[in-house]
Amino acid sequence: MKLTVVGSSGSFPSAESACSCYLVEAEGFKVVIDLGNGALGALQNHTGLYDVDAVVLSHLHPDHCIDLLAYYVARNYRFEGCPELLPVHGPAGTAERLARAYDMDEEPGMKGVFDFRTLVEGTFELGPFTITATQVAHPVEAYGFRVEHDGRSFVYTGDTGPCHQLVDLSRGTDLLLCEAAYTHGKEEFADVHLNGRQAGELATAAGVRRLVLTHIPPWTDPERNAADAAGTYDGPVELARPGAVYEI
Repeated sequence: MKLTVVGSSGSFPSAESACSCYLVEAEGFKVVIDLGNGALGALQNHTGLYDVDAVVLSHLHPDHCIDLLAYYVARNYRFEGCPELLPVHGPAGTAERLARAYDMDEEPGMKGVFDFRTLVEGTFELGPFTITATQVAHPVEAYGFRVEHDGRSFVYTGDTGPCHQLVDLSRGTDLLLCEAAYTHGKEEFADVHLNGRQAGELATAAGVRRLVLTHIPPWTDPERNAADAAGTYDGPVELARPGAVYEI
């Protein structure tokens, strides 16, 4: 499978990157994981607006979901007419949250454009992919995902503080796409996000083959976080750069 980093900035877009968004492809099937601030524009560098087969949302903070409002406009008002309903897998209340954000009635809200499906912990099939969703430590309902295809896998932590669930979810994965929003020694709310050191510790504990750090806000030094991760993990450590492509 092919993983493309569409946007990797945390909390708000940087001058170089949109917020969280990742395109996953296999056998011609395309899944977008998260669609944060600025991501819809960047996504068009990698696929057509109407070529996406499904969207999966880790949680409902704006830097992970808010560009679904723009995607609603692009699909609903398309000159040729609205395409078929697009499956959107998200936490409970996703449809209502997006309708409120757009200042529209919750019913029908955006249900004429998106087929909203509620995430729960467990494993489900999506096109050629097997996806395992695990609830992680964040102030709102949030999920990390293990995506598997043809004997290979990657794990996306989403936004999370330290929690034992991440080790089980990431065990032996080929690539761990791990958030590292905080800087070791500087964070104030240590149960909300990870830092580079903790990302490295997770990668070591889970025995992952490759660590890619993401969700680093513009005010956090990514090189320091990468160095901190390398201090606790012996495998390859990279920073998620917009446009980076990983063949898994």
